[in-house]
Amino acid sequence: MIASHIAGAIHADAAGPHPRWLDVPEDVNALLPGLWSRRVAKDDQGVLTVAGRTVTEIAEEMGTPAYLLDEDDLRSRARAFRTAFDGWDVYYAGKSFLCTAVARWVAEEGLGVDVCSGGELAVALRAGVDPGRIGLHGNNKSIAELRTAIEAGVGRIIVDSFDEIGRLASLAEQLDRTPRVMVRVTTGVEAHTHEYIATAHEDQKFGFSIAGGAALRALRECHDQPRLELIGIHSHIGSQIFEPDGFEVAARRTLRLRAEAAKIIGVELPELDLGGGFGIAYTSEDAPATPDQLAGALTKIIESECEALGATVPHLSIEPGRAISGPSTLALYRVGTVKPVELDGGHTRLYVSVDGGMSDNIRTALYGADYSATLASRRSGADPVLARVVGVHCEGGDILVRDEFLPADIAPGDLLAVPAVGAYCRSMASNYNHVPRPPVIGVRDGRLTTLVRRETIEDLLRLDVG
Repeated sequence: MIASHIAGAIHADAAGPHPRWLDVPEDVNALLPGLWSRRVAKDDQGVLTVAGRTVTEIAEEMGTPAYLLDEDDLRSRARAFRTAFDGWDVYYAGKSFLCTAVARWVAEEGLGVDVCSGGELAVALRAGVDPGRIGLHGNNKSIAELRTAIEAGVGRIIVDSFDEIGRLASLAEQLDRTPRVMVRVTTGVEAHTHEYIATAHEDQKFGFSIAGGAALRALRECHDQPRLELIGIHSHIGSQIFEPDGFEVAARRTLRLRAEAAKIIGVELPELDLGGGFGIAYTSEDAPATPDQLAGALTKIIESECEALGATVPHLSIEPGRAISGPSTLALYRVGTVKPVELDGGHTRLYVSVDGGMSDNIRTALYGADYSATLASRRSGADPVLARVVGVHCEGGDILVRDEFLPADIAPGDLLAVPAVGAYCRSMASNYNHVPRPPVIGVRDGRLTTLVRRETIEDLLRLDVG
């Protein structure tokens, strides 16, 4: 969490040289392990390479800023979850990042796709994802979105309110269909994460409360609707989670709800979804679990609780998003301005301005998220200095990397790379200050493929009717 400061969050650490977790590097050119996709390295000249291509070549051909996505890395992470969670259903959480190619890739690796809007559903269907392997989330799905999902044959719709249950039942009757539904519940468990992205505590917009009794009423109402097929319970406890403790408490409460519901409706619900939120490494401070470690811990939790309840083990599913898309992608920027700024206590911070900003990564400003960075276009022999990477926007909070040690001789024209931007950066990108959004460039075996093209000023003006 960001410390409180009277002048605002961007000055909260000005009293000290740098955060406690950020060490002065022995080699400012070295890449921190675990932060980058598996096919990122530096050559003898210190130039960053991605799947066989140097970023200097990529910048020359594709321009900057740009998101560079390592296709093999993303596929291997999807495959690792499918293998580790053998016997489970694994759904890729499309909200982390979704385009036609990525939807197709994860489907080819054996995953389903979770979507939470009509737009995301359209992308998944366009990619040829089997509708039966698509789940539709959302706390305020429109009638049009529900209709499209029913007509497409979406495999499960996760209901989030009594209003939605009524709308869905009415549509199902009109369309003469029987959609499969799960009930989203809140377990009262708040994951150790930023407040805005913790989604399982009671005071929030998602789901039906177990403690308040709404979850049990929702299960019964869905069961009593002749045009709805109730298949199970859905739980999600937050995002960027590193420890299984929260899943253990949530699973216990959810399975007890399932047992209580069985007494009322006369049948054990066949499925349980534990959601996602598995963390990744953004800085040296982060130590995420592997898919194998997660699978072992979650399986043990479920089997132990079912045994204690004398219940059968339901068919299980999870929804990793960030853990698949996040590490696969880096952001490539070109440095435009370098400005040393004196701080309290005799410290100095180097402000490094690049040609992107909060319009292509809002997470630092919105969540106080921490990122890392490296000089990507050459090797430097200069000493490391404390730096802050900022963008082009007319906003004091336009920060991409709050704290990082970069070479003292970093200069205009250098390329800078930020790892682990595959999740939520492009998905949450905007046109603030009328800045066009960067492209997403797939890299595989030295080949570059435009997955999402760069926006242009013409794109922006085309929407402006004048």
